[in-house]
Amino acid sequence: MPNANVVISAEDVSKVFVIAPRVRSGLRHVIEDKVSSILRAPFRSTPTRKWRHFSGSDRQVEEAQFWALRDVSFRVQRGEIVGIIGRNGAGKSTLLKILSRITPPTSGHIKLKGRVASLLEVGTGFHPELTGRENIYLNGAILGMNSREIRRKFDEIVAFAEVERFLDVPVKRYSSGMYVRLAFSVAAHLEPEILIVDEVLAVGDAAFQKKCLGKMDEVSQSQGRTVLFVSHNMPAVTRLCKRAILLDAGKVVVDGPSSEVINHYLRSDLGTTAQRNWADASTAPGDGVVRLLSVRVKTHDGEISESIDIRYPVIIEMEYSVLTPGVILSPNLHFFNEEGVYLFASAETIPHWRATPRPVGRYTSTACIPGNFLAEGTIIVTAAMTSLNPLKVHFWEREVVAFGVIDCLEDNPVRGKYVGDIPGVVRPLLDWSTAYLGSQFQSVDATLSGELSSTAH
Repeated sequence: MPNANVVISAEDVSKVFVIAPRVRSGLRHVIEDKVSSILRAPFRSTPTRKWRHFSGSDRQVEEAQFWALRDVSFRVQRGEIVGIIGRNGAGKSTLLKILSRITPPTSGHIKLKGRVASLLEVGTGFHPELTGRENIYLNGAILGMNSREIRRKFDEIVAFAEVERFLDVPVKRYSSGMYVRLAFSVAAHLEPEILIVDEVLAVGDAAFQKKCLGKMDEVSQSQGRTVLFVSHNMPAVTRLCKRAILLDAGKVVVDGPSSEVINHYLRSDLGTTAQRNWADASTAPGDGVVRLLSVRVKTHDGEISESIDIRYPVIIEMEYSVLTPGVILSPNLHFFNEEGVYLFASAETIPHWRATPRPVGRYTSTACIPGNFLAEGTIIVTAAMTSLNPLKVHFWEREVVAFGVIDCLEDNPVRGKYVGDIPGVVRPLLDWSTAYLGSQFQSVDATLSGELSSTAH
């Protein structure tokens, strides 16, 4: 029995892309490919390549298949805001393009109930030669709205997008930020039953991102519309979405409450920005004195991860190779937030009486940031190495790694029962105490009561 409240239903949805054919020519390649195919045949359960032969030729074209999605199934109820998370290449954008009917699935079924507005990439649904005003009407017409309905929403759209001065300018002259502001405003205000938003909001500034998150919450809570939200911003997913779906390698890994799904994500090392390695020391950052080999972000239990629970310590490891003896080195780290604000710096402190040159060899220096210190958001790390007496910078590697600080809202002593946004670039857990002083004011209370009583008489 179908559920009347289900507005999105995906059943065993798969999508395969054929990568550009690679032509192999010559008799030697033909023999090699034939022998290789025969040897692999007994072990091949699911073919991942097809072979197409041109008659009358010794050429072959190898068509490599890439499965962007594999048997993805889920349902979304009316009024839900569902976050879709996962590392780059997990299949998130492909899924949204299928739901938006931009591309069909290779297999499986999608059922949608109601109008769909999508914001998947800068410029989606806009004609570059038309003005902002004309594109508002064009998008409304695509959604099936008449001119009267569009006019009723027109002023709200323009005010939200903050593009009044450029309304009659062709959108091809807009900056990417202006483009996104207008596109999101159109998608959110023209009353679609389903709103699909990809990571494109990251193009806008922080204030507008916050404004968009509030609007998505509003259209869901007060207007009963459904929102699918793809983002790498875990704090935003945590606050906005009660439910999340984690994709990896085109498959659904976890589908459930956002706090549980994000916890799984931060433990599973599915991220892509938590580690940076240089395999070739000769091209690694540095000079003839020292070379940087790798930088890693680790959770308190030693797992490499780009997502860190706000309650626990985060560990930054810097591995490097000392090439020249006799130099006193000081590894240091510099931390910025996603808006480019310089949060703080930290260097390995060495007492002057213990500051001795390090022998040639390989080293790992580790810095530990305590739990309940950093605020929610993305933290970007720059790794550097300096020497003392005289002071010299041997490498300064900008944005070498990044990680997200996530508040899962469960049993957090800082939050208590408060679930809103907590401002600031850091969020330390301070020692608080409260003393009861009521007994000191009893006489004052009694005096005030007497004065009020005599006044009343």
